[in-house]
Amino acid sequence: MRLHRLQPALGAAALLLVAACQPSAPPPGGAAPNVPAAPKAPAAKAPAGPETIAWYGLMAHPYVKLVQTGVAGFEQDSGTAVYQTSGQQPTQDEESGNVEALSTKGYKGFAIYPADAAGANGLFDELKRRGQFVVAYGAEPATPTPAAFTVATDIPKAAGQAAEELIRAMGDRGAILNVLESVTDLNTKKRDDAIKAVVAGHPKVHIEQTINDMMQQTEAITKIQAALSALGDKVDGVICTGYNPTVAAVEVLKEWHKDPQHKRLHFIGIDTVAQNPYGHGYLACAALKLLIDGWTPRNGYQFIDAGSWVVTKENIDTYDAKVKEHTLALAEELKTKYLKPPAGTPDKAGKAETQ
Repeated sequence: MRLHRLQPALGAAALLLVAACQPSAPPPGGAAPNVPAAPKAPAAKAPAGPETIAWYGLMAHPYVKLVQTGVAGFEQDSGTAVYQTSGQQPTQDEESGNVEALSTKGYKGFAIYPADAAGANGLFDELKRRGQFVVAYGAEPATPTPAAFTVATDIPKAAGQAAEELIRAMGDRGAILNVLESVTDLNTKKRDDAIKAVVAGHPKVHIEQTINDMMQQTEAITKIQAALSALGDKVDGVICTGYNPTVAAVEVLKEWHKDPQHKRLHFIGIDTVAQNPYGHGYLACAALKLLIDGWTPRNGYQFIDAGSWVVTKENIDTYDAKVKEHTLALAEELKTKYLKPPAGTPDKAGKAETQ
């Protein structure tokens, strides 16, 4: 979907914050191409060797499909095959059962979106005890964690940036409709808290209402329409922090702005078309490959911020190349900032690395 074509319907202030991160909890259905749904005990193809990596997605979702483009990019650049499978429900019980079944197949590294901040660590600990490496992507598990890395967005930073952009477009005054997606997703509260913190720093801006818990686009359309009808001219801007509400808000505002009696609303949506899920898939697998090859973390567990970008009609045709360029730069930093080479490996000066 080319969102810049929708901008005239949304008003001049319509923007997208492309958050390199995490989905809000994926909705049922809508299976994406090449995103196989895993049964309770997924049947894995035989690993090709000790460096085989397994990637696990919670369930079919646009974010999951886009993460897989990064996995494919890593496979092409590295020549390392990655087994890919997804679950059917975004629950920790299903994820743990599926991944534990995969762990018996000989995979040495796992890239996993944690279904639950605390519960995922039980799974990660079990994999670590079996001598298998774990890199979380998309959302950060509770720390301390057995995972070596998390590759995701700095959630408060991205959501705060979205709120600042909306407030700027509103002229630093007015009321906001705050639209959340899943109240159970690991990142929703972080986003909500960040938005509230930004608003608190602008005396002439306030949140008029917060609506949440909309896992499907049809449900989101109904709730957003109801909120706008009830609030009328009390709202000046809308912020959405989930995929389904963002797409729903686009559809609602297209119709809203057809009525000349309606106030034209400023809008910003995050977690939509672009993001940097490419980096989530690419960097998680790249880190696992290095760990399997004997590289060791420099500072124990580390969070790798895959970045976030504001996308407007001015840069919509160029930002995707910037996202991939940024991802490749971070992949190089894995070897200099985040990991140490195996003992005895010569560095750039020709000196052997010592552990």
